[in-house]
Amino acid sequence: MTERLADADFDLLFRDARTAQDFTDEDVSEETIRELYDLLKFGPTSSNSCPARFLFIARGSEAKARLIPHMSDGNKEKTEKAPWTVVVAYDAAFPEAMSILFPPKPTRFENLSENPEKFQNHVVLNSSLQGAYLILAARGLGLDCGPMGGFDADGVDTEFFKGDEKRGNWRSSWLCNIGHMTPAKHERLPRLTFEQAADILA
Repeated sequence: MTERLADADFDLLFRDARTAQDFTDEDVSEETIRELYDLLKFGPTSSNSCPARFLFIARGSEAKARLIPHMSDGNKEKTEKAPWTVVVAYDAAFPEAMSILFPPKPTRFENLSENPEKFQNHVVLNSSLQGAYLILAARGLGLDCGPMGGFDADGVDTEFFKGDEKRGNWRSSWLCNIGHMTPAKHERLPRLTFEQAADILA
């Protein structure tokens, strides 16, 4: 980790990137989606716990038709148009995978569920980090992202997770549309300056 990215790379990931509100008809292949996951999975999480789970739902699929009714009215059209919508979730049974993810101490989170507040803090923090890695990885692959709330989480969980052999312990957190956006219809909204949002203690 010794080489600084070029300015053009920072433009792609941050300065020029926009939240996608509308999408073109251009498709995104399943191969690209798999490549996306194979990038985001390397982002750091606490003790490599990797509690996030990702359900990728393709445009025009039967699953997308089942998802749309659980979206708020303002999110339905763009979700329907997006080549992919990702349900960013966490696995309530993530400690079961620690023998794979953290062999030096596979019981690291074995009793975490006994403290619901700590458990929730862990899965929300770390799965959200992984969701952020998803956005950056997608942008690095030349895709646009539209992260959003505005959906019925319980409805999505019942529709796609409850009773499923693989996904039965997944719980949805937020959603992200992925594809190629149409030109933005508004100027970028302001951000706080360093002086407003940060400080240094040296």
